[in-house]
Amino acid sequence: MFIAMNRFKITPGFEEGFEKIWRERDTFLSEMPGFQSFALLRGANVEVPDGKDYVLYASHTVWESRAAFDAWTESEQFHNAHTQTKAPKGTYVGHPDVEMFEQVL
Repeated sequence: MFIAMNRFKITPGFEEGFEKIWRERDTFLSEMPGFQSFALLRGANVEVPDGKDYVLYASHTVWESRAAFDAWTESEQFHNAHTQTKAPKGTYVGHPDVEMFEQVL
């Protein structure tokens, strides 16, 4: 198993719009061999803690292998999924952080 995650820091007040974009976009993931599942996760602390100026989200895809994920990143489907509606200016606090994991156990 291989998991790819993008962690997004979203400006408070932009959460609904950010979630709407993800909910309504075409991902094309189901067309890809080796794709297993997708989730968009909101940080468990939905209330913005004192001193934090963002709400944490993560997109989370599960693949049967690193090779299947790599094929996705080089595909036309990947290009099509990433050229859709963009979030309004001010939505993101910085660039997303990418995290990848390979199953050990």
